[in-house]
Amino acid sequence: MKRPSGLEEAQSPASDIRVFASSCSMHGLGHVFGPGGPMVRRGLWTTAVLLALATLLYQVAGRVRYYGEFHHETALEERESRRLTFPAVTLCNINPLRRSRLTPNDLHWAGPALLGLEPTEHAAYLRALGRPPAPPGFMPSPTFDVARLYARAGHALEDMLLACRYRGWLCGPENFTTEAVLLGPLPAAQLDCSMQGHASQPGALTPAGSGPKVFTRMGQCYSFNSGAEGAELLTTPKGGMGNGLEVLLDVQQDEYLPVWRDTEETPFEVGIRVQIHSQEEPPLVDQLGFGAAPGYQTFVSCQKQQLSFLPPPWGDCSSVSLDPDFEPEPSGPLDPPRPSLGPSPPYSLIGCRLACESRYVARKCGCRMMHMPGGAPVCSPQQYKDCAHPALDAMLQKDACTCPNPCASTRYAKELSMVRMPSRAAARYLARKHNRSEAYIAENVLMLDIFFEALNYETVEQKKAYEMSELLGDIGGQMGLFIGASLLTVLEILDYLCEVFRDRVLGYFWNRKRSQRHSSANLLQEGLGSQRTPVPHLSLGSRPPTPPCAVTKTLSSSQRTCYLVTQL
Repeated sequence: MKRPSGLEEAQSPASDIRVFASSCSMHGLGHVFGPGGPMVRRGLWTTAVLLALATLLYQVAGRVRYYGEFHHETALEERESRRLTFPAVTLCNINPLRRSRLTPNDLHWAGPALLGLEPTEHAAYLRALGRPPAPPGFMPSPTFDVARLYARAGHALEDMLLACRYRGWLCGPENFTTEAVLLGPLPAAQLDCSMQGHASQPGALTPAGSGPKVFTRMGQCYSFNSGAEGAELLTTPKGGMGNGLEVLLDVQQDEYLPVWRDTEETPFEVGIRVQIHSQEEPPLVDQLGFGAAPGYQTFVSCQKQQLSFLPPPWGDCSSVSLDPDFEPEPSGPLDPPRPSLGPSPPYSLIGCRLACESRYVARKCGCRMMHMPGGAPVCSPQQYKDCAHPALDAMLQKDACTCPNPCASTRYAKELSMVRMPSRAAARYLARKHNRSEAYIAENVLMLDIFFEALNYETVEQKKAYEMSELLGDIGGQMGLFIGASLLTVLEILDYLCEVFRDRVLGYFWNRKRSQRHSSANLLQEGLGSQRTPVPHLSLGSRPPTPPCAVTKTLSSSQRTCYLVTQL
C-alpha cells in the first residue's frame, strides 16, 4: 500500500483520518484508512479491526461489571505476638439476690414483678426465707429503685472471692476496678497455695477503689480488666497455666432464693456465669456466658481472634455507635438538637443490640431496664411486669433490631476442661482456713483458671476481591492483546478528536464569518467605485501598458493567502 508522501501529508489537515491512521499506534488502523491498495485487502483489515474492537469492548464490559458487583474474599492468617492484652472477664452469680438481704419492703415492691409472688404470699415467702413476717402497721416506702435493690441485695464480690491471682501477682476484690497497675513480681516467700493476699503488699495489683457494679439481666456482676475510664489494660507475655487469672470463689448456696414457682426468670442452677470478652463490648452474660460449677476447677484455654470486615458496598459492617437514648420528635422546626452527653463508645454488636433494646423499651414504656444503657430512668417493678418485659419479649420475637457486624472486633475462642476439687486433704485445709465445714467447701467452692493457650492469634480479614488497579491492569492487557493500544493510544485518539472538532466544526464557523466579511468589503468597494469621477491621465512619455493589478499567490500547508498589488 502506497503511503502518502511528505508533501501530501503537509497539504492534508491534521483532522484527516488518513493522516491520523498513518501515525496512530493502534494496530491495523493504517491498513484500513491508508491510501491505495485493493479493496479486498482493506475490507479484510477492516473486518479484523472491528472484530478485535468488539472483543475488547466485550471483555472490558465484563471486567467493569464484575468490579461493580463489589466481591470480597476472606483471608485467615495466624500471627505471633510477644505480648497479648488480657481480655475482660465478667463474673455473675447465677442467684441474683441474697435471701438474707430481702426485706418486706422489697417483697412489696418487687415480689410480683421479679419473684412472681402474690401479695397474699409474702408472709409465707418470708417464712421460707427464715425471716419474721412484716410487723403490724407496716408501711412500704413511697418510692423504690430496682437498681439499688440489686446493688444492695446482690452477692458481694468481697464475700464470694476467696482468693485471686493474676500471673503470680496477688489480687482481690479491689482489683475488679477500672484501674489496675502492676507493681512488680511477687517474692517467693509469699507464693503460698492459698492465693490469699492483700493488694497493698508488694507484688500485688494496685487497688483502685471499690469494685464496680456491672448490671446485666442476671443482676449485679463484676468485671476484671474492663479497661473502663481509660484504665491501663493488663497484658501477658506467656501462654499456659499460671500466666492468666486464677480465682477461688464461694457461690454461697445458703443465700440462694427458694424456688417458689416455675417462671422464665427462676434459676435452677448453682454456680457462676462467666463471659470472656474484649474491652470494647459490654457483657451479655445471660446469653454468651458459660457456667462454672462448684466442686470443680474449670480450666479455660483462650485463643484470640481479630475480625476485620469491609464496609458497604463490599460488605455490611458498621463503625457508628447507636445512641441508646430515645430521641423524641422536636416540637418545632427551630428546636435545637439535644447535645451529646459525651463521646460515644466503640461500636460493637452487643452494644448495638443493647442500645436498640433500650430505645425500644424507652419508647414503649418511658423507662429502661437496669441492664440497658442510656439516660432514661430505670423502670419500676410494676413497669417491669406490665410493660418492659412484654415489650422486650415482643421485640426479640419480631427481631426488630438490625445490627451489622463491626468493622473491627476481637473475640476469644475457648476450650473448657474440668477436674473435681477440692481433694479430701484440700477440703480439710480450706475448711480450717475459711472456718467452714468440709461439706460446705465441697458444695460451694469452685476455682476458675483463665489463660491463653499460646501467644499466637488468628486474624480473619475480609479483603476486596477486585481492586481498581486490577481493573485497570485487565483493561490495559485486553487493549494490548486485541488492538495493540495503550494509554498513550487513548491520548492520541482524544488529540485527533480535538483536531476534528477544531478543523471541521470551529473551522466551518470561521470560514463562514470570513466569507461574510469579504462579501461586505466587496460591496463597499463597488459602491465607492461607482461614485468616483474619472481623472484624465497625463502621460509624460511612451510607457508599456501595465495591468491594473497583479495577484501573487502563496501556497502553504494549511491555507492560501492572496496579496493584491495595485499600481498607484
